[in-house]
Amino acid sequence: MLTEWNLISEALQLFLAREALRRASDAIAGQAEVLAEEMEAGSLIDQGGPGALRLLAAVVRASGDPAPCTSGRA
Repeated sequence: MLTEWNLISEALQLFLAREALRRASDAIAGQAEVLAEEMEAGSLIDQGGPGALRLLAAVVRASGDPAPCTSGRA
């Protein structure tokens, strides 16, 4: 619940948010790679997508580690 979230420290909130972002980035990048492999295997129509999907995966992974930010700033 939101009220429980507000009871934990800002440092812990930031840690949890970063971990959630890291896990989401891994999931998105992983799915992009699976789609690229499916296109290469012929399971999905390849319209130039595998390279673009791998690029997306690399960008997501590279930006999945957010720069340190100050608590309380958006």
